[in-house]
Order: sequence, then structure tokens, then C-alpha cells
Amino acid sequence: MDLHFTKDEPAPDERDALDAVLGTPESGWRGGIRDAATDTRQVDGGRVLRERRHLLLPALHALQGRRGWISPGGLNYVCARLGVPPAEAHGVASFYAMFATTERPATVVHVCDDVACSPRGAEELCRELERRCGPPGSAVGGHGTWQRSPCLGLCERGPAAFVQQAGRGREDASLAPASADALEAVLRGRDVPPRPGEGSVPQKGDPELRLLARVDVADPGSLDDYRAHGGYRALRRALHVGAAEVLRELHDSRLAGRGGAAFPAGVKWKAVAEAPARPHYLICNADESEPGTFKDRVLMEQDPFAVVEAMTIAGFAIGAERGFLYVRGEYPEATRRLAHAIAEARQRGFLGPSILERGFSFEIEIRRGAGAYICGEETALMESIEGRRGEPRNKPPFPVHVGLFGKPTAINNVETLVNVLEVIAHGGEAYAGRGTPASTGTKLFCLSGCVEIPGVYEVHFGATLGELIALGGGVRGGRPLQAVLLGGAAGAFVGPADLDMPLTLEGARERGATLGSGVVLVFDDTVDLKPLLARIAAFFRDESCGQCVPCRVGTVRQEEALARLLAPGADVLKEQALLADLEQVMKDASICGLGQTASGAIQSAIRRLGVFGGRA
Repeated sequence: MDLHFTKDEPAPDERDALDAVLGTPESGWRGGIRDAATDTRQVDGGRVLRERRHLLLPALHALQGRRGWISPGGLNYVCARLGVPPAEAHGVASFYAMFATTERPATVVHVCDDVACSPRGAEELCRELERRCGPPGSAVGGHGTWQRSPCLGLCERGPAAFVQQAGRGREDASLAPASADALEAVLRGRDVPPRPGEGSVPQKGDPELRLLARVDVADPGSLDDYRAHGGYRALRRALHVGAAEVLRELHDSRLAGRGGAAFPAGVKWKAVAEAPARPHYLICNADESEPGTFKDRVLMEQDPFAVVEAMTIAGFAIGAERGFLYVRGEYPEATRRLAHAIAEARQRGFLGPSILERGFSFEIEIRRGAGAYICGEETALMESIEGRRGEPRNKPPFPVHVGLFGKPTAINNVETLVNVLEVIAHGGEAYAGRGTPASTGTKLFCLSGCVEIPGVYEVHFGATLGELIALGGGVRGGRPLQAVLLGGAAGAFVGPADLDMPLTLEGARERGATLGSGVVLVFDDTVDLKPLLARIAAFFRDESCGQCVPCRVGTVRQEEALARLLAPGADVLKEQALLADLEQVMKDASICGLGQTASGAIQSAIRRLGVFGGRA
């Protein structure tokens, strides 16, 4: 391919940052200094270069992390190294919210103003920060700037902030709970204060815990401590009984995926294992971006070896030798903990060639997302790994047949994979004995909002919504309950009359709701739900990838209709009818789940709670 570049050249530190990721250039044709004696008119590339395109996202992160933005010269160097057309690379860089293609300060503070942090003082924090430091986007003291952000996955500690810090030796960090004093200090050049590492699991130490048994108990940085608390027993058993038996146990467990779709994990793994095309791939979807969700972050930060072990078992069962762990970009601590766990496992023989000398080889590569909610959709995530814009693919074909790099691929989220450890350690039938026949095992719920003790809770499928809220100490201050948002922004609102609802897949469906990713966001009678609905609409408008018209246009029109409803003198019935029409079009015609669910929470609030004083 004949690539044409602008005249912009990379700065020396940009070259250094990229060479650390990509290695030194092989020739002058690939970004090195042109040598007429060795670099002739013949250029090698083609297939070799195409196979390196998946390094585009890590390369863009290297540029962003070194200088705080992706300069034209730096982008030219990436394109020369990977053989990617500059227009395509710019399209990828401009797709992700964490990347900047225009110069900005080296420190950027993202302050969450989404639905989970809102009842915990996010709006007051933003107003105070604006009073002290100027409106979002203002340069502060020559060091930093700040902006509002969607959910950062720190809902149990809200209000939350995420700090991007560029420069050699600087790392991104999270801050929660965040205060105006701390954020102003960071913006003016101070270090980010450490975030407490524990306290997200109020049930800590409960002997009934399964998935959370090691959280806040075992040292997340110690492989020996992980093994002392039962780690790697499941992998040893899997290697002993064989891949076919692992698949049988998973089928017997009736484990449903925990990412929202609830697809049977055993069916998915069996389809990949039996696919004739090779190689097979495994992906752990850790791009946990649904507003109000933080369970996977807690598992990754506090039990990272469990994620690594579960991925290894999955790779063994489906016949994959390579797995990708796609971690949300706003989860810097989880990324560091996982990288350490992978390195330790490899050093001790639990990853790499011939694991535990059993002849099975498996490797895990981390891919860090860059701020795109749509990449939680499985095929958009695959496009992102492959170095492209995170836009969903049409299905069929499904990933089990044509997935990552066009090969059979199994993709599960963190909670689903960690459940596999329980299945293999205790047997599929024993696992299925917990919960209900249609919803087996235990489930993690992200309880936040107006509750006394927010956090991640593990309960058997079948516990009621009221019982879960009671575990969290009830509604904050003893105030009356107004509503609960189940499943996040893509979920649905329920009211006080639904406290007896069993938290099962079938129980939620019967009430016209969904468990989704496990969000249980509680609102008391002091919260005005109308602006929260507008925030949900703004979220979907901003996060739509724009690929299909029903979602790209529908989310904009939905936000506009809600803005008119919030204005004085609104024609409520007219706007509700328009919102209902938009819901039907987006649900019927959108390519992926983002557009299909973008109106769910809004419509449930209108129809179930009568938020705008009428029924659609």
C-alpha cells in the first residue's frame, strides 16, 4: 500500500514511547532512518504488517501517555511503523474519548456526573470545581484541565474522578471519593492522593461467599497467598479431567453469562471448541462501562489471579492458545494488578508454554480500552482489538464461528469467567444446586445510590430486591424509597411495589425489567428523576458509535424531546408519543444493543413511575 504522510515529524520522546511498544524499526521504510545502501526500492510488508495492526491501540495509548495528545507527527510515525493509512489511524484515534488529537494540558481530570454519582454529590462537586477552576475545559495553573464524565465505575465511593497524567514516569489514577480540594490540588500540579483499596465488599469474611471469598482477604499481589486461599485448584482439576469433561461440567452447571445477555456459557464454549477453523481465541470482556456497574473492577483489583486462572481454563476448554483481556481504560489500578498477576503466573509456570508441564500452552495479552461504551458490545470490542474503530458488526456470522481476526472466538465478561472456577472446583451439578433452575449459582450486584452501605454484594439467585437493599442498610437516612434503576442506563426503573421481585433472570423478565450487568441503583424521595433521565439520554447520544441511522439520529431526537419536556409549557402527551415512536424504531432497526436499549430506562420511568405526570 502506498502511504502518503504530512510533513510533520515525531518528537524524540514520541519515537521513544512508540519504540518501547513496537520495537525498533526494521528499516527506513518502517519509520527508521532511510539508508540508501540497505533500504532499496523493494519494500516488504503485506501480511506481516496486517498482522501487526492489532498493536494500533497500544501504540496510540503510548503517544497519549507520553505527551497528553496524539500529534500529527506522532500519528505519522505510528502509521509508518504499522503500515496503516493515516486517515484510518486518525479515524481510530478520534473515535475514543480518552485520546486527544489536539494539544491539551498533560493532566486532565474527569469528574463523573452520571446517575450513580449524582445522588452522592457529583453536581455540587462540579459546581464548586467550576467556581474555583473555571468551566470544564479551562486551563488551570498551566498544569491541567477538567471535564465532566460519564460513569467511571467507582459508584460505591462516589463522587468519583479519573485523572489522566501524561509524561515519562506518570500514570493515570482514580480518586474516589473526590473532593474539590483534592481535585484542585491535582489540577495545580500536586500528586493524586492514593485511593483506598478495600471496603467495596461489605460482606467481607462471610463464609457463604463464593465469588468474593478472597476479596479484601487475600493479598491481590501475591500468587502464594492466592494459592493458600484455594487458587489454581480448579486449573489443576481441569487439566486432570480434560477439556471434554470441563465442557460437560459447564453444560451441567447451566451457567448463564453475567454481562446482560445471559447466554449459556456452556453452549458458547462448546461451539468454539468444535469449530474446525483454527486458531481459536478467547476474550475476557473487562470493558465494564454500564453506568452504575463496578463488580468486575472489584474482582480485577482485589482478585486478579482468579481472572487469569479462569481465562486459562477457558482457553484449555475451547482449544485456544491465546487470550486477550480487554480492560476498561478508566481502570488503571485494575490494569496494573492484572499485568502483575499475568507476569507472576507466567514466571511460576501457570501461563506460557506447557502449563504445569501438561503440554497445554496459553498466553494472555492485555488490551486497554480508551473510553468507548460501545466497546462493551462483543463485536465492537473485537474491532477495537484489531486496531479499528469500535463499531459493531452485523450478525450472523456470530463470534463463535467468525470472531477475532476472523476465527472462532469465545468472549465472556469477568464475573462469568470467575464463576467457572466454582463450576470446575465443585462440579456442574453442585453449582446448579444453588439459585433457581433457570438462574443457577450466585450473582454479584452493584448496590449504590441512596443506600447506607453501597458496595458489591453476592447473593443466591432468588433473593428479593428488598432483601438486597436491606443488606445494604436500607435507604439512606431512613427516607422513603422512590425508585430503583435495575441493569444500569440500558435497564429499567422499578418502584417500591417491586421490592418483592425475585432477583432472577426470569423474575426480572416477568416484571418487564432486566438484571443486566447487576446494577441496583437506589433513589430516595429527594431525588428529581427528570434530570437523571435527561442525563441518560445524553449518555446514549454521546456513546452511540454513529454507524447506523436509527441509533445515531434516534438518540439525538430522544435527548431533544426530553429537553423540551423539562422546559416550561411542554406538550407532555405529544413528546411522550414521539419518545414512544423513537423507542420502537431504535429497538427494531438498530444494529446492536446500544440503540435497542437506549430508551428502556426512560420509557420505564414514564410508563411505570409516571415521571412527567402522565402515561405514554
